[in-house]
Amino acid sequence: MNFSKQDVQQIKNKGLTVDKVKNQLQIFKTGLPPTKLKSAATIGHGIVKVSEEEKQQHTNFFSEHKDAFNIQKFVPASGAATRMFKFLFQFLEEFNPEEDDFEAYIQTNPKVKTFAEGLQNFPFYDTVVSKIDNYDALDLKSKTYHFANVLLNDTMLNFGAFPKGLLPFHKYKNEIRTPLEEHLLESSKYASSKGKANLHFTISPKHESKFKTELETVSAAVHKKTGITFNVTFSFQKEATDTIAVNIDNTPFRLEDGSMLFRPGGHGALIENLNDLNADLVFVKNIDNVVVDAYEDDVADYKKMLAGMLLKFQKEAFAYAKAIDENNLKDIAEVEAFLTNKLNVVFTEAYKTLSTSKKLEALKKHINKPIRVCGMVKNEGEPGGGPFWTESSKGKIALQIVESAQMNTNDETQYEISQNATHFNPVDLVCGLKNYKGEPYDLTNFVDEDAAFITQKTREGKPLKALERPGLWNGAMANWNTVFVEVPLITFNPVKTVNNLLKPTHQPHV
Repeated sequence: MNFSKQDVQQIKNKGLTVDKVKNQLQIFKTGLPPTKLKSAATIGHGIVKVSEEEKQQHTNFFSEHKDAFNIQKFVPASGAATRMFKFLFQFLEEFNPEEDDFEAYIQTNPKVKTFAEGLQNFPFYDTVVSKIDNYDALDLKSKTYHFANVLLNDTMLNFGAFPKGLLPFHKYKNEIRTPLEEHLLESSKYASSKGKANLHFTISPKHESKFKTELETVSAAVHKKTGITFNVTFSFQKEATDTIAVNIDNTPFRLEDGSMLFRPGGHGALIENLNDLNADLVFVKNIDNVVVDAYEDDVADYKKMLAGMLLKFQKEAFAYAKAIDENNLKDIAEVEAFLTNKLNVVFTEAYKTLSTSKKLEALKKHINKPIRVCGMVKNEGEPGGGPFWTESSKGKIALQIVESAQMNTNDETQYEISQNATHFNPVDLVCGLKNYKGEPYDLTNFVDEDAAFITQKTREGKPLKALERPGLWNGAMANWNTVFVEVPLITFNPVKTVNNLLKPTHQPHV
């Protein structure tokens, strides 16, 4: 299609190119191929199960060697809390406390029932109740309705408009903590070295001042508790990673002023932010996955275990990469065995027919990649990407984290494989970002662009199609060397709805 002068200027202003936008438009027309699942990754078949003795060895290895590395914790934190309160927004909209039967309503709306029964256990209970006249004299229906209204009304607490990372999550005897503060405290237990901890949060520009205010409020107290000095930085999803939105007929969606609509490209765009970090080792963890103090040591132990595994694999990989570069490799089979048994590389039949020199070229390419060690928890019905062996259009078999949106579940065989998954990914990753020379990898070179998503959205009441970039821990890391390790459910404590704050890992330990 031909863009107007105004269109071209708009594209340039976003840091995009006309060719990139045309490529995005072409994707809408041709569609994206679903990920072909070969089999589910299971214990002994793509997922490592670690014994207690091995766990201790890995954690000790990390503790002994961590001071030699620049360690960062990377926390995607741009999301607003709106979806946490979706069922409460609906409750306030459709329930009339003067006329409707509350008991009948909660029988068909169990989330509201759970919310109502747990009011006094929410960390913001006292704050909310202080804003409701004669609260103790009210019946449960009135308490619940007024409580939800204070939480969400834009003239009151307006929590739905807050970034999730700044909501009150945990109540202790003398304080209430946000996820931001909990991430600082948690990082002191595993993501610090030489008395310092580096954390990087990706946030929305509109929330920057709130995050910085909260950081100023809590950092001194956290330093006093831990003795750790915290270096906290923030970044935004880059405008140049936005993608064009289209109408149902795949023409650019235009706003009332005639400009084209561009939308943020999803969390996969954050591979650019991760790429900008000058770090050797990075822990990746979502903003809402935190626990109260009583469980922090357990969580930290498994983070150290994953990091210890990474450092061991990386040490071995670096030695082989150096030997290949220096023409000093004594045994090709040894490198092949390492890549196969430790880093899950599957060599093609074509590789086996190559000459020795060509094999060395291929091995050099395989071993010179960033490594990620990913925690996997047993599947108990929680949402999240699953670990699978996949097959590319060129027959390349690889271990990947795959979201349901990437699968063709209309295909009976693919659906059956998807149902065989025993584990899922809780966004619990440790990443090695540099080669043996200490040079950072360009992470954008390891993205599988075909792993993007096309989603259905609306704007101003009109339907549209949006393009999301390959997910940060899915397609954006598709061509990394990958290790999956079983970790316990204690490491996964997301707050997807406000009711999740009633779970034991978010409640004061008695």
